[in-house]
Amino acid sequence: MTIYTGGCQCGAIRFRAEGDLKDSSICHCRMCQKAFGAYYAPLVSVRKANFSWTRGEPKRFQSSDVVKRGFCADCGTPLTYEAPDGMAIAAGAFDNPSLLPPVIQWGVENKVGFVDDLHRLHAVATEEDLTSVDYLVNLTSYQHPDHDTTNWPDTKA
Repeated sequence: MTIYTGGCQCGAIRFRAEGDLKDSSICHCRMCQKAFGAYYAPLVSVRKANFSWTRGEPKRFQSSDVVKRGFCADCGTPLTYEAPDGMAIAAGAFDNPSLLPPVIQWGVENKVGFVDDLHRLHAVATEEDLTSVDYLVNLTSYQHPDHDTTNWPDTKA
């Protein structure tokens, strides 16, 4: 059985999903755009998985009469889409989101027109910007690492 882990940016919330997660999608509906603050919301259904919160639990916002949106109350990371037919987790919250490619797009009537052309944009690696943006050279990340930890924040550091 495949095991997936993930959590929010600050590490206050962590989760574990055991099972075959094949129902990944992108939703372009306006509600998902607002909930993620983005052009679309990448989501992975966990309704067929053995899912558990392993550290903390999201705060929830009732975004409609049938849907709740979960997020970290500490750092604001969007985490869940919860509907009567099950729950989906934000794809980017997984420790290795590349294992969960989307297979369908929903809400395309609200798709922002340029989304299909994003791959045509000039691409620049973060390291390439170090000479022009001095603060990146000495940046200290407080983001939780992409794996489970016994304690967080790490009090040994």
